[in-house]
Amino acid sequence: MFNVCNHLLKLSLNFLFRPLLLLLRYCSLGVLTLVLLFAYLPVPYTGVMLERQLSAWLDGKTQYQARHQWRSLTQISPNLMQAVVAAEDQKFLQHSGFDLQAIEKALVYNSKGRKVRGASTISQQTAKNVFLWTGRSWLRKGLESGLTLLIEGAWGKNRILEVYLNSVEFGPGIFGAEAAAQRYFGVSAARLSRPQAALLAAVLPNPHRFLVQAPSPYVRKRQQWIQKQMQQLTSVHRQLR
Repeated sequence: MFNVCNHLLKLSLNFLFRPLLLLLRYCSLGVLTLVLLFAYLPVPYTGVMLERQLSAWLDGKTQYQARHQWRSLTQISPNLMQAVVAAEDQKFLQHSGFDLQAIEKALVYNSKGRKVRGASTISQQTAKNVFLWTGRSWLRKGLESGLTLLIEGAWGKNRILEVYLNSVEFGPGIFGAEAAAQRYFGVSAARLSRPQAALLAAVLPNPHRFLVQAPSPYVRKRQQWIQKQMQQLTSVHRQLR
């Protein structure tokens, strides 16, 4: 009787978990394929774009449409490269996807019960923007970590920054450097000035709360700080190109 029950249990587990394992296998293969393809091809649509679109539909905003135009790194102003590195990840060229010192500081800060502070690098943000969704959860952070390692190995710094600058959200429905430059300043991404680039980078912590077209005193102060930091990062674009 025990053997029969044990056999039935094994059959049940196989029936339940085999489809799940197959699904995970195919999903993993699909993601790996996309990582390899996006090492060379423009990224036409991202996970965060899809999230925003679905959210707009659920809110009844049927006219919502993301603005996005892909540009190569050579078609984006060096000022914007310096600005986002200065604002978001000054150790971008040195780390392998994770800033361990920043993570440690964030853990100490958050353990004191204050407002939650993040420590995501540009590589981590790129993995999230392209393949995942926004919000905070251990599941997303776990997936993000694995994807960060993949793109660091498969893409390299030039490509990661190129994809980041083309996928990051600079405002509601405004994705990428070209769409942002045209929407807010009426110029191409290649012609962004230092103040313009610093202002775009200043809203990145929360582009739905901090607005380029109506910058708060905090955003203006952050813009000035970024411009000062940019002076120390003038060689970023030369190292990447």
